[in-house]
Amino acid sequence: MKMKPLAPVTGIFVLAALVAPAQTSVWTLDKNHSEVDFSVRHMGISNVHGRFGIADGKILLNDADITKSSVTVTIDTTTVDTGVAQRDNDLKSDHFFDVAKFPTATFASTSVAKTGNGLTVTGNLTVHGITKPVTLDVEGPGDPINGMDHKPHMGFSATTTVKRADFGIAPNMPSAMVADDVKLQIELDAARQ
Repeated sequence: MKMKPLAPVTGIFVLAALVAPAQTSVWTLDKNHSEVDFSVRHMGISNVHGRFGIADGKILLNDADITKSSVTVTIDTTTVDTGVAQRDNDLKSDHFFDVAKFPTATFASTSVAKTGNGLTVTGNLTVHGITKPVTLDVEGPGDPINGMDHKPHMGFSATTTVKRADFGIAPNMPSAMVADDVKLQIELDAARQ
């Protein structure tokens, strides 16, 4: 019995490899080096600064086309820290974030676009049980650097401004006392898995 040549079968596998979708790499957030910082104007006098820790997060990075990537982040609202314990306790209360009822906030991207040297990431931000679309201006990613865990790490910095009343955060508080606009600065350190 005569054997058929393997060339056509081999050709099919090669063709399949060429048209296979681009590989997506998974990057998890390093909670010790990631945070959400905020600033808000107080009584028109000064800006109050604070931070939230990151509870969890993942970036699915399309290695061939970054615009097909996505990011999800869970923010631990119980970690709010402005450096003043009395103010932090007030922010945790039902006057503001009501962390007993809403211990986390989340962000889930819906689109990623290239802009100059960075990215524009649009997604849904859920705070205080209310979800609103937001757009982040993102610097990064830079070239991966091996971390102490021997995994490649990348950094991202993002900024946006949200209105606290849109999320039901002290909606009756006069903006002359605490401004409605809250500036967010997000710093993410992500490790490839």
